[in-house]
Amino acid sequence: MAKKDKHVSETPATAWLKARGVAYTEHPYDYVEHGGTAESARQLGVEEHAVIKTLVMQDERAEPLIVLMHGDRQVSTKNLARAIGAKSVEPCRPEVAQRHSGYLIGGTSPFGTRKAMRVFVEASVLALPRICINGGRRGFLVGLEPAVLVAHLGAQPVQCAIA
Repeated sequence: MAKKDKHVSETPATAWLKARGVAYTEHPYDYVEHGGTAESARQLGVEEHAVIKTLVMQDERAEPLIVLMHGDRQVSTKNLARAIGAKSVEPCRPEVAQRHSGYLIGGTSPFGTRKAMRVFVEASVLALPRICINGGRRGFLVGLEPAVLVAHLGAQPVQCAIA
């Protein structure tokens, strides 16, 4: 049986990771519109809990921020706002998120964003042995150790997950 090889050309995210000497593995999959982390986890044979979504949000001053959350959990914006000392937090509109990150929705990576943003990570993500997170293109995840999020992005742990 022939092995299915998909070569993914470099993205701003992989260039960012390489420039910092971060070890990662590449995991291409067939992107499905609105499939989300459930679809990528299914195709790649990994737990959805270890597939981390990159969400671009904004506080009450319209300052953008990134939240990294388990694929099978939602963000409590109320708990997030409280944790980061903001009055409120809400998701950015897709076109605004794209302008801040430089990535298409469904292909947003926390690495190599167009604009520097504060990064927050659900604390329990950091306890996982390995995570898959968007590599800067729809249908492309990178696998790495979650410590990279703190060491290289300065991600601040918060507790804002709801099942």
